[in-house]
Amino acid sequence: MSSITSMRNISVANYFLHAVLHNAVEKGLDPKQLLNEAGISSELLNQQHARVPAVKLGKLQTITIRALKDEFLGYGPGRYTPGTWNNMCYSVINCATLGHALARYCRFYQMFEWGLQPHFEITGDEARLTIKRGDASFAYQNYAFELVLFNLHRFSSWITQQHLPLIAVNLEYPAPAHAAEYRHLFLGQPVYFNQPRTEMIFHSSLAEIPSKQNEQSLQRFLQHPNLVFLIQQYDEKSWTAQVRVILNKNLINTPGIDEIAAQLHLHPQTLRRRLAHEGTSFNEVKTQCRQDTALYYLGKSNLSVEQIAQRTGFSEASAFTRAFKNWTGMSPQKYRQYL
Repeated sequence: MSSITSMRNISVANYFLHAVLHNAVEKGLDPKQLLNEAGISSELLNQQHARVPAVKLGKLQTITIRALKDEFLGYGPGRYTPGTWNNMCYSVINCATLGHALARYCRFYQMFEWGLQPHFEITGDEARLTIKRGDASFAYQNYAFELVLFNLHRFSSWITQQHLPLIAVNLEYPAPAHAAEYRHLFLGQPVYFNQPRTEMIFHSSLAEIPSKQNEQSLQRFLQHPNLVFLIQQYDEKSWTAQVRVILNKNLINTPGIDEIAAQLHLHPQTLRRRLAHEGTSFNEVKTQCRQDTALYYLGKSNLSVEQIAQRTGFSEASAFTRAFKNWTGMSPQKYRQYL
């Protein structure tokens, strides 16, 4: 089994808080109470540019699922009773290959005729996981498709212990305001909007990758599956992830692209092209690392703003404060009150 590194300082956009809580009020729940249980200030819901540690989002998702008694968070015409996911996992855990596991995954969820229906097929060099509407009369919201595809991709990555490289993620709806988040949602893979189908496409040869999991590892995984999906990184990474790992180890004296390219045995221009192919740039990755690390350390009450500025690669606290205001719309001191 490949070694796994937990990336506990990863953050996610405010959009995902709203998405997880979207159906809470209609079901008679108090979103503020759910946020409080997850250790998240309800004030962050009103901050357009706020970001939240992925660890806390994973906790909120688990709490909301339990409160709703629905693993689909109220996004379907019926409920996936808590325990549905566990049963699916046990139904696929002894599959020999990724393709076998995904085919069985699809058959399992097709039993819920009202739900979003996953279909797996291989045509030539392409393997497709297409998501169709089980109940044509029900207005499934965008996040319902995102949730299914996200879980499929991360589950596939967990089974094979590598981030499953994708040819494309196709979404039927127009690009939303938070479209930049989708690259990170699918680990740097290409995402396209306004497509004829909602689907995830990868090379058919990858369907033959052997499963690296067993019932013992599944028991560990099922203790915190939402958290595993959100924060764990595997040895085989995108170029974006490799750059991020190097930066996170050296943010105090942040290396430039030339130095990082040398560590990756690439010409700097080659690294730029590969990052661009993954939909990002060196400066964007560096900014994301600084944002996420700043949020992580702001949650540590024993560190001053000056110390956090240094740990995120800023020579002066004033420069860090200006950058943080650009990222979130508020000062680090004010933001800390909400964590």
